[in-house]
Amino acid sequence: MGFLDEFKEFAMKGNVVDMAVGVVIGGAFGKIVTSLVNDIIMPPVGVLLGGVDFKDLMIVLKEATSEVPAVAIKYGAFLNTVLDFVIIALSIFMVIKAMNNLRAPKKEASGKKKAKK
Repeated sequence: MGFLDEFKEFAMKGNVVDMAVGVVIGGAFGKIVTSLVNDIIMPPVGVLLGGVDFKDLMIVLKEATSEVPAVAIKYGAFLNTVLDFVIIALSIFMVIKAMNNLRAPKKEASGKKKAKK
């Protein structure tokens, strides 16, 4: 079997196609969560903390000059990204947990085994 035949067999397997669909949907879901964090969750949190926009939180290491932009540690943007990750991870956990509950065999309430026919 040649290299191209092996690749064709690999690419046409259902798992690869399912994974590709998952990656595309995951990318779109990531954009939704980023918007949720940046546009819905963080503005009220910023107001509660005194009108701070988390995207603007940074430690300036070197001020900007006319030729060079400022060098800064942007910890506010990092906090937004961490919150994105936590929401995505929690969502994936809940979906996988629901799928596992649907997939798990149901135990009988009486504890008796089913009789074979």
